[in-house]
Amino acid sequence: MIFGYGIMLVLFSGGLTFFGYMTALIVGGEMAANICRWLYQSFIPAIIYASTVLILFGLLTMYLAGETALTPGKKNMQHEGER
Repeated sequence: MIFGYGIMLVLFSGGLTFFGYMTALIVGGEMAANICRWLYQSFIPAIIYASTVLILFGLLTMYLAGETALTPGKKNMQHEGER
């Protein structure tokens, strides 16, 4: 559950970069360059690190709990409707 909310938060913050770049496009000039530089050098790497940690955390907890959602098997195929 924490994994799902974390990934949703990371995807949402990644989508916010669109609004940052649109704001920079509207503002223009040196301020736009500063906004783009901050997004590229600080914000986007933080999103990448957060998503990596959340994915590793999610996979680790999933496999420690015994869930095998990412592996093929009869149980998963039947759940998908394939018989």
